[in-house]
Amino acid sequence: LIPLVSVLFLTLLLLFSALFPGAFDCCTKISDEIPKGILRRVERFEIQKADGLCHLEAVILHIKGKKFCVNPWNRKVKKMMKKMKHKIHRSKFHVKKQRRTRKNRRSSKMK
Repeated sequence: LIPLVSVLFLTLLLLFSALFPGAFDCCTKISDEIPKGILRRVERFEIQKADGLCHLEAVILHIKGKKFCVNPWNRKVKKMMKKMKHKIHRSKFHVKKQRRTRKNRRSSKMK
């Protein structure tokens, strides 16, 4: 009976983790203190909402394969997120602009 219950529990656990892959990646604590230089090295960030599986609002900073959970209301974090979003928006616009230019060059060569 005990092995059967263990197998059933393990099966349910694996099924749950397959259906909800982020369930075990929730931040359980956040840091208010952020050392200088950390925000400059952030490669990307995610916003964790306090709904569903996670019970704490947080910003997850990704730096060299590591994750840091920080307070989403921190002024420095908000400023960093705004800069990164602006940078992403500008780089996407730049790529689209370049593609249009290349198309224009091809069409002008064919004429």
